[in-house]
Amino acid sequence: MTAATFTEIDYSAVAGIATITLDRPDRLNAFTPVMARELIAAFDASDADDDVRAVVVTGRGRGFCAGADLGRGGSTFDATDERRVADRAGVGTVGGVTRDGGGTVSLRIAASRKPVIGAVNGPAVGVGATMTLPMDIRFAAASARFGFVFARRGLVPEAASSWFLPRIVGISQAMEWAATGRVFDADEALAGRLVSRVVPDDELLDAALGVAREIADNTSAVSVAASRQMLWSMLGASSPWEAHRMDSRAIHHLGQGADAAEGVTAFLEKRPPAFPNRVSTDYPDDVVPAWPSRPDGMV
Repeated sequence: MTAATFTEIDYSAVAGIATITLDRPDRLNAFTPVMARELIAAFDASDADDDVRAVVVTGRGRGFCAGADLGRGGSTFDATDERRVADRAGVGTVGGVTRDGGGTVSLRIAASRKPVIGAVNGPAVGVGATMTLPMDIRFAAASARFGFVFARRGLVPEAASSWFLPRIVGISQAMEWAATGRVFDADEALAGRLVSRVVPDDELLDAALGVAREIADNTSAVSVAASRQMLWSMLGASSPWEAHRMDSRAIHHLGQGADAAEGVTAFLEKRPPAFPNRVSTDYPDDVVPAWPSRPDGMV
């Protein structure tokens, strides 16, 4: 699957920034199995392109994502429904059942070697909210609305959000939003630390692209990729000694590299850096392992 074949998202990569746009505006970008596959392919494309330094994700039209497409009515989530089985063919299994589609997307975003910035415009409900959690930075338009509405649909939070959400906002706030299932506004999302910034609607994309541009123009791609993996992976560490061990190994390895030499030299010479290393060839996999690691035996 390539960008040319996408039907429910749009993908573009310009001047070091990839922009992924959920593109079903007539359905408020409601999530489908097709969209899930295309999002995974888009992140595969951004990781494979060394020229991409950051990824921005947003929605077309007046909403980010209204959640799962409920067009099949009461059987939408029924694992025995023939259409659902067909839609999810090839997704794989975990724990003896077919993998949750939102989880396949969230875990792919989590594994990104490039920083991911969510630009949430309008409603972000259900999977529209949970898919943003593994993104590194989330900005909200003033008109944004969020909802972890699963309990109101007879479901539970998906997309690995029971891991991500309490780590981002704390267990008390996470449980309030999950237990009530209510939709809340951008100001509440900011107060609850779900987003880091709320901006006027017409400034949202520029704000997200501005941070992406700052990353692309000023930082080492390998350093950012390694830092992203280190910060996320240490959320589950049992002791700061685990971080100290990884930090020490990473500094030992990267400190001998061309990017460190260039970063220091550029600073001393008061000029912009031109970092030579590339993620595809110079990422220290033996020092900073890929995260999240896939469980043994998972299909």
